[in-house]
Amino acid sequence: MHCRAGASGTPQCGIGLPLSHQSRSCSDIRPAGTERRKRVYLCHPQEPRRCETEARLINLCDLRLYQLISPTLPVGGFTYSQGLEWAVEASWVHDRESLEQWLQGLLRHSITTLELPILLRLIAAFDRGCEQAVIRWCHCLVASRETLELRKEERQRGAALAKLLPSLGVVVPDELASAIASTQLAGIALAVHTWAIPAQQACGGYAWSWLENNVMAGVKLIPLGQTQGQQILLSIAGDIPIAVEAAGQLDDHAIGSSTPALAIASSGHETQYTRLFRS
Repeated sequence: MHCRAGASGTPQCGIGLPLSHQSRSCSDIRPAGTERRKRVYLCHPQEPRRCETEARLINLCDLRLYQLISPTLPVGGFTYSQGLEWAVEASWVHDRESLEQWLQGLLRHSITTLELPILLRLIAAFDRGCEQAVIRWCHCLVASRETLELRKEERQRGAALAKLLPSLGVVVPDELASAIASTQLAGIALAVHTWAIPAQQACGGYAWSWLENNVMAGVKLIPLGQTQGQQILLSIAGDIPIAVEAAGQLDDHAIGSSTPALAIASSGHETQYTRLFRS
């Protein structure tokens, strides 16, 4: 399938994607029987305040995003540590402070500069229906994984998500099946497109999911207490909106990662004698 220029001169590609729902905004999605009703709140007599009367509707797009980034999503995310297991054995990461520094470095030099910009471009490619752009950015992401284990993880998680999506009502186009199965970001982008989730929110959700999985791995490996894990989440979560904003400002030529410690740790993990995680 080839690109054709639209009225504005912007390339447009048709790849048989289910685009009929694209014009449907989140505010249009309202299940039957959820019309606005009055709520009555009991206010404390000594604490005067204005009681609300309008019920707030739950945004279905938000719920779809929560499902997509949930640890219960059966794509095996909890089985990977992305080199953290070796970093713990090498005593690079050994307590709450060192784990927080490790994750902040990855957020700054990989998630912000590689994964999030590519996720934004994949979402835009699905919105435009441009097959070539989807394939290009899938290849770019896989090529940026510096070790065998990291490339395997990308493909395994991508294949698991591609297999799951049809059962969730997300149509995987035949001509893009191979590309979508090669990286989980492509499957996430397709679901985001199908469910009309705003791209910026999707990026924030993806970054949170990455952070949560890695903190859970660190809690098991070091080990740390659950409270310390929650403190790390609370601390680094404040950097995610900044990361999403920065990712949206990157040009194509600036996309990439600079994480030599991750590459060393991942390489060491390939021959690590005792392992709990697959990467």
